Amino acid sequence: MNQAKDRRRSGNPAVRAAAETSVAAGGEPRITWRNWVGGARLRTLPLAVAPVAAGAGIAHMVQGFSLTLTLLALAVAVFLQIGVNYANDYSDGVRGTDEFRVGPARLTGSGLVNPKRVLMLALVFFGLAAVAGLVAVTLSGRWWFLALGIVAIIAAWFYTGGKRPYGYAGLGEVVVFVFFGLVATVGTVWLQTDVRTQEEWFAGAGVGFFAVAVLIVNNIRDIPTDRLAGKRTLAVRIGDLPSRILFVVCLLLPFVVPAMFGFANSGMVLVWLVLLIVIPCIVIVLTAKTPRELILVLQLTSLAALAYGVLLGVAFAF
Repeated sequence: MNQAKDRRRSGNPAVRAAAETSVAAGGEPRITWRNWVGGARLRTLPLAVAPVAAGAGIAHMVQGFSLTLTLLALAVAVFLQIGVNYANDYSDGVRGTDEFRVGPARLTGSGLVNPKRVLMLALVFFGLAAVAGLVAVTLSGRWWFLALGIVAIIAAWFYTGGKRPYGYAGLGEVVVFVFFGLVATVGTVWLQTDVRTQEEWFAGAGVGFFAVAVLIVNNIRDIPTDRLAGKRTLAVRIGDLPSRILFVVCLLLPFVVPAMFGFANSGMVLVWLVLLIVIPCIVIVLTAKTPRELILVLQLTSLAALAYGVLLGVAFAF
């Protein structure tokens, strides 16, 4: 069977053309380090950094801050995020659901890389996250975190992996809110101290809503192609306009946190600066006519999440 027919088509015409030309010439598509870095989707890393930053600030507030444990928590979050990105690339690619995607080309879906190599890379980063987590629980003595880490890795895989991925059933937003918001923020605090406060839960919810907003706008962009691929994301289920409204709500809810704690903490005024990024996101989403217009919103929302997590952490810490 012709190799070119065996390979999934990329939604990026330039990458698809390059891959098909190389295969037609009798060789494997050329793969560079830029392709591998692109597959890691580094622009999503702010979603991993934000909850750790917020949690570290709260740990400092209760005088339980540990730089070593914070860095290890950050390593776990970052490695897990990259692992999720490669795992999604693999799972979506082998299913063919990336065939007509609007965003950047994927490694597997474009035919640039053997799917097994992408899967192996995902497992490597999951392994690195596990090692960092093991070191963290060894130093902290909180061994129950191992169970939490296992659950996080399982959740990461089954987002688009397995026979019935929950990301294809409209449940991605719920899991993202829990793990990229509550678990990551509260976990960062609890890893360092036995002090329990309400701040970590509210901060986790605020960061979580930003993570949900990123996923929502991504899925709004992909509604036409996801329908073709049979992906029943939340955006596909509720439709375009309700999804845009939900996106706006998720961007505004995090500001309940600085409003609540601002009376006793003047540093919370810093968090309101994030509105300078949020407002353009809202305007673009409410007026965008084509999916490609939403690509910028993805980048800005990730940046807003990072700014929110860092500034919230600073406000709580000082």
